[in-house]
Amino acid sequence: MSSRPLGHQILSVKPLSVPAPGRGIDLHVKVTAPRSGHNLPVIVFSHGNAWSLDGYEPLVDRWAAAGFVVVQPTHLDSRRNAIGWDDPRFATIWRVRIADLHAIIDNLGDILAQAGPQVRVDRERIAVVGHSWGAQTAGAVLGARVLDADGVPGEDFSHSAVSAGVLIAAAGTGDTLTPFAAENLPFMKPDFSTMATPALVVAGGKDQSQLSTRGPEWFTDAYHLSPAPKSLLTIADAEHTMGGIAGEKVAETTDEDSARVVLLADAISAYLRAALGLDDTEWTALGAAAENSDGAWSIAGK
Repeated sequence: MSSRPLGHQILSVKPLSVPAPGRGIDLHVKVTAPRSGHNLPVIVFSHGNAWSLDGYEPLVDRWAAAGFVVVQPTHLDSRRNAIGWDDPRFATIWRVRIADLHAIIDNLGDILAQAGPQVRVDRERIAVVGHSWGAQTAGAVLGARVLDADGVPGEDFSHSAVSAGVLIAAAGTGDTLTPFAAENLPFMKPDFSTMATPALVVAGGKDQSQLSTRGPEWFTDAYHLSPAPKSLLTIADAEHTMGGIAGEKVAETTDEDSARVVLLADAISAYLRAALGLDDTEWTALGAAAENSDGAWSIAGK
C-alpha cells in the first residue's frame, strides 16, 4: 500500500467535556479533524486497555488528514484513573465504556460546537472503531452482545446512528479463556451473531493472546461468526500492537513497523469511505493490491 503523504492540515482540540451522569469521573474527549471541509464523516474511536485520548496518534492523525473527524474518549480503565483489577469499579467498566461511546454519539453536536466552527460533519456518516478492549466496546455498539454464565445473550447496546465500524484485534469467543481471564474478565464472552452493522475486522497473523488458549485465529471470530456484510483484513506478521498503532516507540509495542501502521490506517480509511457510501475506489484498489502482496496481508469478504 502506498505511504502517501498526509492530505489535509489537521487540528486537535482537548479536553472537551461530555455529559455522563453517574460515571464518577468526568468524560473527556479529544477531537482531531481537518482544518477545513464540509459534511465530513465521523469516527468515534475506543482505545485499548489503559490508554487515553492522548494515544493512537499514528492512526488518528492519518484518518483526520484523509478527511475524517475523529473523537477519542478517555475510558475509566485509563492508567491516569488508576482503577486496578481489585477495584470494585473494574467489574462494570466494560459497560461504562459502551456508555461512553453512546454519550459521544448522542452529544456529538455539542462536542463539535466546543471544538470550533471549522469542524463540520455529516451526521448520517458515523463509524465506531476500536482496538483490543476498544474493539469489544465498538463491537457492542455495532450489535454484538455479551453472554452470561448460562450462555444467554445480554442486552442490546447497538446505536442506530452508527453506519459502519472497524474492530482491530477484537477478542474472540469466551470458550477458550485462560483461568485468569475467565475469573477477572467474565464479560469477554461475545456473541457476534447479532452484530449486523457492516464492519471490517482486522487480525494479526502473529497475535497470540495471553487471555485465550487459541492461536491468532481467535481474533477472526468477529468476522466468521457475525452476519454479512463483513470484511476481514489479516496482516500476516502483525502482533497485537499492529506495528505500533498506539504511538511511536511505545514500550508495549512488540512489532514496531511504521509501514504496517500506515497500511492499517489507510486500509481503515478506504474501508470506511466505501462502507459509508462516500467512495469505494480506494477499497477496491486495496483488494486488488492484496492479491499481489505475496501473502503479507490479505482481504476477505462476505
